[in-house]
Amino acid sequence: MLKKLMAFLLIVSSGLYSDAFAAKAEGNFLPEQFPYKEMQIQVMPEFDYPENWPKEEPSLLVGQYGTLINKTGQDFSGKVEVPVPANEKNFEVYLVAEFPSDDKPEVQRPFEVDKERGVISFTPQNPIKKDADYKFVIEYYSNPIEVNEKKSFTYEYTAPAAIETLDVIVYAPLKSTDITLEPKPASTQKSDYGEQIAFYQVKAAGKGSKYKYIVSYKKDGNDSTLSMINKNKAPNDENHNGTSATDQLASNNGGSGGDNSRPIVGTAGGVIIGVSIIIAGMFVFFGLRNKQENRKNPPSSKKDKGSKAPQKPKMKPSNDEEIKELRKKLLNGKIDQESYDEQVKKLI
Repeated sequence: MLKKLMAFLLIVSSGLYSDAFAAKAEGNFLPEQFPYKEMQIQVMPEFDYPENWPKEEPSLLVGQYGTLINKTGQDFSGKVEVPVPANEKNFEVYLVAEFPSDDKPEVQRPFEVDKERGVISFTPQNPIKKDADYKFVIEYYSNPIEVNEKKSFTYEYTAPAAIETLDVIVYAPLKSTDITLEPKPASTQKSDYGEQIAFYQVKAAGKGSKYKYIVSYKKDGNDSTLSMINKNKAPNDENHNGTSATDQLASNNGGSGGDNSRPIVGTAGGVIIGVSIIIAGMFVFFGLRNKQENRKNPPSSKKDKGSKAPQKPKMKPSNDEEIKELRKKLLNGKIDQESYDEQVKKLI
């Protein structure tokens, strides 16, 4: 009888242990167990507008491109949480997606916004393996911009966990003047369209570290940078190689809508704003992450929030270089969208 009782208790305790282990594997997201290998934040005032945005108000588009590491000691199948300013005026999530690998397009993930806690949560398509990297992107709109003699806003970021490398890139709106930034950026440069881009970099950001960027500029009206780019043909020169987010957007034909100054990104050759290819020129500037050059920038359309993005058909390996060359020609303005689409179809 004693032996049977001991055996029963052993079985029960084993079951409880297994349940506890499973619960932990799926468990709550603890930020300190998911340090970031890298985080790049793109801050883009008046870059684009979502549908049904109030016409009289400027928007701020922010993209967070993170690579976190699973340091829980086991595979993780729970929800990932990323802090966002969910209570800012007109806050609206545009995109939540993950990158299965560097050579594949992003895959959108269903998500939830907890305004009380100020986080977006989403479940990766597959469990994050122990000590493995997980790459994701979150893009959202809000309106913290104050309009007086100048337009101004403050962007603040608090590191949710330790970050090996934190990059912050601030795009001034096209045709803006009298641009001031605090603190002073490490470097600034202009795109071929004359858009000023400021670069910041922080090494070894600690959990809870706070960063504040104050931006002000003068600009008439609320036309978006994207709409102004779409009105002009891409610069036709050898240096315009399509390596920046702005360069990539030159290939977008825009969309149709009630307000032409606030286009909807089209499906034919359009790009999810700032997604997939992080500005290659920045990586040269920072001397970091050259591996990102191989990340593709897939066509996409504005989907219902949380829906899964369509996958691009796989290209034949032998045609990859030809596809890249065609893409460059499109971005350089040497061929139009229709020619690009026709030639790509022949290579798929």
